[in-house]
Amino acid sequence: MNDKAIILFAHGARDPEWAAPFGVIQKQLQAARPDAMVEVAFLEFMAPSLETAVAQSAARGARRIVLVPLFMAQGGHLKRDLPLLVEKMREQHPQIEMRIMPAIGDVPEILQAITDWVLRGTGA
Repeated sequence: MNDKAIILFAHGARDPEWAAPFGVIQKQLQAARPDAMVEVAFLEFMAPSLETAVAQSAARGARRIVLVPLFMAQGGHLKRDLPLLVEKMREQHPQIEMRIMPAIGDVPEILQAITDWVLRGTGA
């Protein structure tokens, strides 16, 4: 039974093309982790919401969910909105273990990868 889910959590935008990179990440993760459900969820403007993605994952048998905030920094959404959402979802789905990873902008390896990419692109 597949009881693991990874939910990529992004802000959302009115332009549907904005979400294309997250779909690429989702497909790459799903290929690398066929043992887990991999979903994308959004804070606003786009569907599914984080609450919907968690509920759908739970309905499909997830018992462990890792939330991956695809935000560059710990702004208000991650400091205030996400903890409130997670608290609500934990009340709605007490059987699910939820873990929240750091924002991608707080991960040294990602910041180094961006720095390296800029250096390559600028000929530095």
